[in-house]
Amino acid sequence: MKFIVSSSYLLKQLQILGGVINNTNTLPILDNFLFDLKEDELTVSASDLETTMSAKLKVESDSEGKIAVPAKLLLDTLKTFPEQPLTFVVEDNNTIELSSNHGKYALAYADGEEFPNPVELEEPSSTVIEGDILATAISKTIFASGNDDLRPVMSGVFFQFSTDGLTFVATDAHKLVKYSREDVKASQASEFIMPKKPLNLLKGILAGSESEVLIEYNESNAKFTFDDTQLICRLIDGKYPNYEAVIPKENPNKLTIERNQFLSSVRRVSIFSNKTTHQVRLKIAGAELNISAEDVDYSNKAEERLTCAYQGDDMQIGFNSRFLTEMLNNLSSDEVQLEMSLPNRAGILTPVDGLDPGEKITMLVMPVMLNS
Repeated sequence: MKFIVSSSYLLKQLQILGGVINNTNTLPILDNFLFDLKEDELTVSASDLETTMSAKLKVESDSEGKIAVPAKLLLDTLKTFPEQPLTFVVEDNNTIELSSNHGKYALAYADGEEFPNPVELEEPSSTVIEGDILATAISKTIFASGNDDLRPVMSGVFFQFSTDGLTFVATDAHKLVKYSREDVKASQASEFIMPKKPLNLLKGILAGSESEVLIEYNESNAKFTFDDTQLICRLIDGKYPNYEAVIPKENPNKLTIERNQFLSSVRRVSIFSNKTTHQVRLKIAGAELNISAEDVDYSNKAEERLTCAYQGDDMQIGFNSRFLTEMLNNLSSDEVQLEMSLPNRAGILTPVDGLDPGEKITMLVMPVMLNS
């Protein structure tokens, strides 16, 4: 088995696949990349048993073979090379020899047959979506998903596909984000919960990509295919909470304000907030928004006044400033609207402008009780 490949092209592909490999693996074989060569096509795979990702690379070769190569050693070596052709040759003594312009390097390899085979999806449903749209949907929602091992369903992003459009939801019970697209539709209704790790990988690769992504899924697994790359992952088992029930429908108090101004103000004021509650208080009257925070234990406090457009009754409501800043950070509009009903009901944050046709984002933040 022998092949020749460009060093930077190989490194770029392996760095993407390397994101799948865990720092500590239960099976030693998972510390490797699987190289499967069939003449001028080299398929490289990486897996952590839950997620398997593979990419097809064009190489110069007329041989075939299947071996598992140590991932960290190979990546560390490739990072030091300037752009040049590299020759890989499998030797008899269980090593693969890598030759560059300057030298030779031998890596011990393992038998490729030991590498776990990816799951085959039987009779999957499928949907096609543009790469950039999927990356946007992931980045707009994933920050709101939880980290609680006791509630695994909330640690992922809920994909809800229907013939009317696609909806992506994430929540950790304190904040919730619902991102929907009416300009992309699925052939049939279905829903599943995607874990965070494969989503972060997809988000990184697909940002700005115009390639079509084919999503296939059944009860237990989902498979994403685009360009020459394929990602298969196990889905989170369980039923997603009824998120529609927590989104308040009647919100007569509507505040519209410039996003950056609001974000900077909340950030500054929150420095003075209590370090355990991170509480900031919004007091709205007429066209004035008063943002304040106080840490009674240390006698620190701050207060800022902003002008805004407001319809509704004068009110005071408290929020965790970390959730508020995270949400404002993940919107890209110039202006945002915050809809509220009562100080103990969730506030709904939506962008006023800057959305594509058919795109909708709703962010919900739970209030914190104000101690008067």
